[in-house]
Amino acid sequence: MSSIPDALKRKEDAPARTSQTPVKTIAALAVEAALDKKALNIVVMDMAGISGVADMFVLCTGESELQVKAIADAVIDEIRDGAGEKPWHKEGYDHKNWILLDYVDLVVHVFHPEQREFYALERLWGDAPMEEVSSDGTAAEVKLLS
Repeated sequence: MSSIPDALKRKEDAPARTSQTPVKTIAALAVEAALDKKALNIVVMDMAGISGVADMFVLCTGESELQVKAIADAVIDEIRDGAGEKPWHKEGYDHKNWILLDYVDLVVHVFHPEQREFYALERLWGDAPMEEVSSDGTAAEVKLLS
């Protein structure tokens, strides 16, 4: 197992985002991309006031390395096309068992099931407000994103 990525340890070192799109809008784009690629166990976490890492996390799971990469690629494309943003930092593309996409105010975590269970970010940041996204739902239904 790999150690916790550096992107989870700091926010103050990150540059300013390239657009003024609200973080909730960018998170909604990430959720829609994950849903389109049939990601499992999508969770949105409101990290504002909880952590200096980011204002929001989107967590999801892919059942294979190929699906993990496809989800991450779709998130990058959706946020680029919908908000003009590209990740400030990416980690995990070499192993494809936990891909982290850091958009400064938003961090998207795309896990393989074993890494999701091992790192258990929902428990680690258990005091953060969080909401599960229904697999047949939409980002518009997520209260934390409204």
